[in-house]
Amino acid sequence: MNQFAAKIHAPDYEPRERHPAIFRLFDSLKPGEVMELTNDHDPRPLHYQFMMERPDQFTWEYLEEGPEIWRVAIGKK
Repeated sequence: MNQFAAKIHAPDYEPRERHPAIFRLFDSLKPGEVMELTNDHDPRPLHYQFMMERPDQFTWEYLEEGPEIWRVAIGKK
């Protein structure tokens, strides 16, 4: 069974579309579901944006931390 309800690979999106697409996917999750984000760099700015725009609504766990790929499990509380 797949532990992720959804997956998104950020480099597949134009830079201006990345964060909006990630937030749309996150918002579509049901409470308790987890999405996997993969990226070609540390998505720390996205983490800060989640803290500002979705406080206390998410969990963030690094699964892989570079140097070539970063994987993050983002859960919906």
